[in-house]
Amino acid sequence: MVRFQRQPPGTALTRTSSLIGISCAAVAGILVIDEQPVRAGVLSALSGGLLLLGGHRANHGLGGPVDRMLTELFDRAWDACILAPIVWVAFGTRPEIALGALVALCASFLSSYVRARGAALGYSVEESHVTRGVRYGAVSAGLLFGWLPVMVWVAAGVSALAALVRTGQVAREARA
Repeated sequence: MVRFQRQPPGTALTRTSSLIGISCAAVAGILVIDEQPVRAGVLSALSGGLLLLGGHRANHGLGGPVDRMLTELFDRAWDACILAPIVWVAFGTRPEIALGALVALCASFLSSYVRARGAALGYSVEESHVTRGVRYGAVSAGLLFGWLPVMVWVAAGVSALAALVRTGQVAREARA
């Protein structure tokens, strides 16, 4: 006989907002490739808001451990869905945009790796919705208003700063 565990309260809304959010990011990526930046920016902003909502709910007891894992996974997927197409489209014509988006993508993945590695070692590494929100907002605003040359570098700086801060937290806890 198969027994199902009862899900924590609020899990359905948490997962639904996250799943709709990542779906919007995938469509936004397609729109970036189709060179429709304003529409991509709208869906990117909607996606970021839904992912932040799902992540906030998951990290504050309105979801289970699966939801917390999905939050991190969907954040990486957002980067891949939005930033990778920006790199692809801008590579030949706007190398400064392509490089900024690539740096943002790599720094974001590095930051996530440092957090996951620190957590695996038993360290408490802070997870900030603020850095995610700034990254989502910067890239979305860049798409919406044509500010990509600046905003991808803002996202890159935020991601690099997050990686440095998390690395410092892990190093501090390792010494303790």
